[in-house]
Amino acid sequence: MTSCPPLRHRDEVSAASSDASHSRFAARPNNKLASASAGVGFKHDHLEAILNDPGDVGFLEVHAENYMGDGGYPHRTLERVRQDFPISLHGVCMSIGGPEPLSQDHLQRFKMLVDRYEPAMISEHLAWSTHEDVFLNDLLPLPYTAQTLDHVSQHVSQMQDVMGRQIFLENPATYVLFENSTMSETDFMREIVKRTGCGLLLDINNVFVSATNHKFSALEYLDAFPLEHVGEIHLAGHTEQEDDEGQTLLIDSHNRPVSDPVWSLYEDVIETAGCIPTLVEWDSELPEWPILRAEAGSANAILKRAQRMHDMAPLGKRHASSV
Repeated sequence: MTSCPPLRHRDEVSAASSDASHSRFAARPNNKLASASAGVGFKHDHLEAILNDPGDVGFLEVHAENYMGDGGYPHRTLERVRQDFPISLHGVCMSIGGPEPLSQDHLQRFKMLVDRYEPAMISEHLAWSTHEDVFLNDLLPLPYTAQTLDHVSQHVSQMQDVMGRQIFLENPATYVLFENSTMSETDFMREIVKRTGCGLLLDINNVFVSATNHKFSALEYLDAFPLEHVGEIHLAGHTEQEDDEGQTLLIDSHNRPVSDPVWSLYEDVIETAGCIPTLVEWDSELPEWPILRAEAGSANAILKRAQRMHDMAPLGKRHASSV
């Protein structure tokens, strides 16, 4: 995961804004994503390979915090790929669940990126990662209580008001549970959608990681998840370790291929919910581009198969499935 950067000086913000004013005239693809679209997290190491041979990759996603500086190479490369691809902005440091008010500076920097790159989607995590003036390099879990629900809903609404559009909230990968939680994670997220009108980003690897760590059924979790509000899916790899008691502990490491059980859960979700834009995350120990492109290709194959099945369905069933 990308760590949260320190706040920069006002002149750096002005420089980024100035760069943006010149870049809006560049030709760009439409910022809408097809439902049967598979993307990958953009890494500068892959720039040339992506431009030369994108394969089935339909969009790119970036961590917003990596582009909150004053322009330069990061923005030049992102502007270049934005000419060929829709992009999705994925925040990792807003600390939606944090105890303090959302940072106005961070909100405005995020808004500048939205205005500059016209992303297809904006997303953040159901987590907290700040305490006073300290940025933590972790996405920490929350107790699912009425008080937390009020707090998170206020933050989600605030972020949407500043961005001027809907955001998508991602379910976390967790390693501890809170005894004082009074509702399930799926009910908590459903209620946030009801209160704020936000959408959801379903990270299926996070579901599998949490289910394994806490010994609950990933299938039952997904049966209870409000799939009708999901606008994007994330897939990623994880690392298997052992805890102090010798029990299996999965870490949401994003440093290897998507596992077979996660692919299986993904197929179940797509069969149930229909095609949803899907992103493959790979954030460390980066592979060569053909390996990452192949992961997106696997997601794309599942999406295309589901699309064909939908198109072949009798008209009455097709209409019923879309209601």
